[in-house]
Amino acid sequence: MGAFEINEPLPELNEPHIIAVLRPWINVGRVGTLALGRLEQHFGAKDLGQLARPGAFYDFTRYRPRTRFVNGKRVLNIPNTFLKYAQQEDGHDLLFLHMREPHYLGEDYSESIIEVMKHFGAKRYCLIGGMYDVVPHTRDLLVSGSGTSPEPEAKLQDLGVRSSRYEGPTTITYMVTQETERMGMQNMTLIARLPQYVQLEEDHAGTAKLLELLGSFYPIPSDLADSEKGRRQYQELTAAVEQNPEVKQVLSQLEAQYDSQESSSSSTSSAEADVPLSPELERFLRGLEQDLGSSDSA
Repeated sequence: MGAFEINEPLPELNEPHIIAVLRPWINVGRVGTLALGRLEQHFGAKDLGQLARPGAFYDFTRYRPRTRFVNGKRVLNIPNTFLKYAQQEDGHDLLFLHMREPHYLGEDYSESIIEVMKHFGAKRYCLIGGMYDVVPHTRDLLVSGSGTSPEPEAKLQDLGVRSSRYEGPTTITYMVTQETERMGMQNMTLIARLPQYVQLEEDHAGTAKLLELLGSFYPIPSDLADSEKGRRQYQELTAAVEQNPEVKQVLSQLEAQYDSQESSSSSTSSAEADVPLSPELERFLRGLEQDLGSSDSA
């Protein structure tokens, strides 16, 4: 099916909703991967397929294959894009899509995903993940996103999801989003905005935020989000910030900016302006952004 090798027998799926993540760019703190993994475990997802020859799309000097021992034998794991599915007694079935940003033949990669969508009659495409932003970890995490049909769009607005106005470099897999719109599929994006001044290998607060929002669309228990784990993690972060005067100053300015923006957005008056960032803070964040860009990994 396109570039995918699909396991047989093929399941009969009822207008499935696709929930997707894209590594590594839109997956900081592994929030998309962690959220998708919990959903798969909860719904008892089964393997559906993967790219038949991932080397056609990936540079294995950038996404490194890994070895591990299984029952005393060395096993090679090759980076790939793979699919899982879960069937529900009521409502739409689910497809879980783990994408990796392709290095080659991005158009063919995207078209193969679209072919899978068409074959199974997908009804909705939902991309989840996280990106860094100039926000403090001491306030409620913000989520940006969009919905391209009335039902998800209205619900996202009610949930406080901010409309994204991002312009700039993007992923070739945005072809998938554009094609789903042309096909008349529902389209939804949820991107947690995580504090830029700290790099957490696994951001559990961001993961919990995504799962809480997804719980408004899908039948998942509230404890699946495990928001307490994220709260404890950020409490430890606060204690660490107290020991670093430079980061503490950054945090103070970010809190002031966040509070000003929240106050302005909830006020009928537009007179209140955002708190400007100091030149020192802007230089600090620009330097940090460059460090993050140079240290991105799969």
